[in-house]
Amino acid sequence: MDAVLEILSYVGWVLLAITILVFVHEMGHFLFAKLFNMRVDRFSVGFPPKIFGKQIGETEYVVGATPLGGYVKIAGMVDESMDTDYMQSEPEPWEFRSKPVWQRIIVISAGVIFNVILAAFIFSGLKMAYGETQRIATDDGTIYVEESSLAYDIGLRTGDQLLNISGKPYDPYSGLQSLEALMADSLTVTVARTGDTLTFEGPQDIMTQLSRRGALGIDTTPSMVGQVMPDSPAAEAGLQPGDRIVTINGREARFWVQMSEVIQDEGSEPISVTWVRPDSATATPGDSTISAMITPTTANGDGRPVIGITWATRTTEYGAGAAVLAGIGDTWSNTKLIITNLKRVITGRESFRENIGGPVMVAVVTKEAAEAGARNFWFIVAMLSITLAIVNILPIPALDGGHLVFLLYEGITRREPSLKVRTVMQQIGMVLLLTLMVFLIFNDILRL
Repeated sequence: MDAVLEILSYVGWVLLAITILVFVHEMGHFLFAKLFNMRVDRFSVGFPPKIFGKQIGETEYVVGATPLGGYVKIAGMVDESMDTDYMQSEPEPWEFRSKPVWQRIIVISAGVIFNVILAAFIFSGLKMAYGETQRIATDDGTIYVEESSLAYDIGLRTGDQLLNISGKPYDPYSGLQSLEALMADSLTVTVARTGDTLTFEGPQDIMTQLSRRGALGIDTTPSMVGQVMPDSPAAEAGLQPGDRIVTINGREARFWVQMSEVIQDEGSEPISVTWVRPDSATATPGDSTISAMITPTTANGDGRPVIGITWATRTTEYGAGAAVLAGIGDTWSNTKLIITNLKRVITGRESFRENIGGPVMVAVVTKEAAEAGARNFWFIVAMLSITLAIVNILPIPALDGGHLVFLLYEGITRREPSLKVRTVMQQIGMVLLLTLMVFLIFNDILRL
């Protein structure tokens, strides 16, 4: 019974996300078709068989039982239905084929445009509602490198001072988290080490390596206390926000990951913790050195020993105007990231199997995001919306991009491609998409 409920939970969240994305996408086609006085015969969220349908005016609004997409059936257009009977008669004024090429291009592109607008709207809303919270990072770029990590294999070591990644200067609030820098054509990491400047090259398949190992293995988060949990061992010992832990049982613990590893190694036994506390807001750490014995607790839900502190963060608040600009910026940067990753996969630099997810992986990621809270869920919906836009604009028959190619050909040559060619290409596109979908589902299952 529990397994059934778990499966239903996955299905429920992914259905919600897909329904939102498909509705917005198809609404783009629908609204612009109406704007240009094209007759819309059907607006469907989901593919057949039909669960529900209602005729309002000239349009039937449908909910289909196959929730993997949707479609808007516009009179006089070769689409997924393969209905070409109308081609035997002269074009009617309300038909897609009778309109100027530029209007048809806008109608075909509107779904993709609406998905991008949805992503910008969500990102703007998240900025306005939650602001932007970032961990405090080392000001000078000093890093901690986990042994046996990808960063360690590249040549980086704890204590190196990060200068730039792929030419982008270190930024305490974005440098290491900049996937755009990591996915440069040639990944390079430049550091300062004992007076020397060294540059290391990363692997060509960086995203595949990150997927396999889970992380780069670099930490720039100092062991600075952000919050102290009430009635925790840290609170009893007198730790305060702003304190910087430097050693635990004599072992260095100047970075958050380093500190956490030391605490896990020591277990639930009492530990000697030494930290420094600034004497004033402008003083440098080291003015006061404090030590205390602290006994970690495992009463935190997952059985791991902790002392009851969280890392220090910085939160930026956004007004309406600033949130919109930041949301547009996030949309642009994430669009570039997805396109870059797709390009690397298509050109063979990255593993297709390990970097492309299908419906099962989408369900897993969406459910995990939903369980982590509304902020994470809507972030995933925005990312999926961008992904849907990019995939749909690819020049593949049966997708919006395939229709767009035919329209661009017509606009350039002033000659409409033959019905036979369009119908055959549409059928080939549908077969390719169905084959790809089956592959992705099996690949997702194997990866899980």
